[in-house]
Amino acid sequence: MSVESVILLVMSAIFINNFVLAKFLGICPFIGVSRQLDSALGMGMAVTFVLTISSVVTWFVHSYLLVPYGLEFLKTIAFILVIAALVQFVELVLKKSSPALYKTLGIYLPLITTNCAVLGAASINVQKGYNLLMSTVFGLGAGLGFTLALILMAGVRERLEECNIPKVLRGAPIAFITAGLISLAFMGFAGMIKE
Repeated sequence: MSVESVILLVMSAIFINNFVLAKFLGICPFIGVSRQLDSALGMGMAVTFVLTISSVVTWFVHSYLLVPYGLEFLKTIAFILVIAALVQFVELVLKKSSPALYKTLGIYLPLITTNCAVLGAASINVQKGYNLLMSTVFGLGAGLGFTLALILMAGVRERLEECNIPKVLRGAPIAFITAGLISLAFMGFAGMIKE
């Protein structure tokens, strides 16, 4: 695998196939945690860590446990168990090292377990037949793309708090309109990298 293909895979995962803005995976934490830049960055880092490590661990589980024993049909359950264990680890580390961030993320931190972006990355790695390095790189790129989307949304939403928005558009309506506009902007990257 060449350096060029690694860079293309990362750029594709961040910009072209962004899990939130192009595949519409992980919308719950995207809308829920993107009110403040600090919490968005913290959630992005947590999701990036879980996406990267879960991509590695699920590759091993799939390659060395499920495939050799003909248990591919248990892929989803096995992947969810791996992701849940990793999220518990992240939750414990954040609780000890950064109680303020742990409290800010609140319910959205354990919801990483059911974040379809994390499960989606593991499934895509298997579906596309990525090797260990490609799975790791794809997981990292997907996490960075998720983080970028969260930070962009948080920056816009913080600015919107200072604007005079009509009452009917305040809160969720303007958040969804903003998400749609950011998603449209990212559609401009479509077709730049051929897979």
